[in-house]
Amino acid sequence: MTDQSGRRKRKRTGGRRVPSSDKQANQRGGEPTETTVDDRRLKTVDTRGNGQKVRALSTDIAQVAVDGETETTEIEDVVDNPANVNYVRRNIVTRGAVIETGVGRARVTSRPGQSGQVNAVLVEE
Repeated sequence: MTDQSGRRKRKRTGGRRVPSSDKQANQRGGEPTETTVDDRRLKTVDTRGNGQKVRALSTDIAQVAVDGETETTEIEDVVDNPANVNYVRRNIVTRGAVIETGVGRARVTSRPGQSGQVNAVLVEE
């Protein structure tokens, strides 16, 4: 077992290493944003420093790369999601998910929960 700094919790002699500090607020992490296929809803969250992230809570639009051109098309359905088999049934879009669009099946290349948009490339069947 390791502690939050990646070191072992016990010394070679068997003695216990006490953590030097508790976790900071920025080390806590958060719940995953499970982006669903529905009307577009976005949420802005503050990040460490002066940055911001746009989380897509739900979206029905995808930018699909077709022969070097980008087409904005509607997402119809989630066909496959290697992250979690239950995400297909719940229509949750994550990076790597295969979605059915107006121009055909496409694999998601962006992280909708981090960037707030769905970018995808067509998949040959």
